[in-house]
Amino acid sequence: MGDITYRAIEVLKDVSMILAEDTRVTKKLLNHYCISTPLRSYHQHNEHKIIDELVSKIKMGDQMAIVSDAGTPGISDPGFLLVRKCKEDGIDVECLPGATALIPAIINSGIPSDRFYFEGFLPQKKGRKTRIETLLNYDKTVVLYESTHRILKLLKEVKEVAPSRQISVSRELTKKFEENVQGTAQQLLLHFETNSTKGEFVVVIQGNKA
Repeated sequence: MGDITYRAIEVLKDVSMILAEDTRVTKKLLNHYCISTPLRSYHQHNEHKIIDELVSKIKMGDQMAIVSDAGTPGISDPGFLLVRKCKEDGIDVECLPGATALIPAIINSGIPSDRFYFEGFLPQKKGRKTRIETLLNYDKTVVLYESTHRILKLLKEVKEVAPSRQISVSRELTKKFEENVQGTAQQLLLHFETNSTKGEFVVVIQGNKA
């Protein structure tokens, strides 16, 4: 909660409605800052259905803000579709800087950050192996998001293709149990097989020098 900006707090107070990925999570934030703006659920399962309605309300004078449970809307989180629709309809969209795991993970990795490729989440099944092999062939730093359920699987997959590649894994960035660990895939596997894998992960992988 401490990473939110003063400007963001003022915007959340002033808008007509806040679109939230999970209203229960956002409600805690609003209560902490004594914000009483109405909330509406907006997530990947309903955004296609309600975009036209939301845009119509905006055209009638409503002002809306989109927030994520953690991170930034539109970066591996809902938000892109509504922004695109607003742009298509000539509606101005203002983006406020805020907390995101992507940039802190890169900066804290100790891996070159002058050129990087952000993949987001990998496919869970179809095409996953091929995609990983392609990414590990890039000559630039690669950044991935991964879930608590698949972080060990990802490290094993990287180990098979690039066992000596330097990797940085950041867990629960900007939160109470933040952790940053660097090493090869094998070293990181040993660490996370004996330590907590709860939370959200950002994986930064050194580019292929060959």
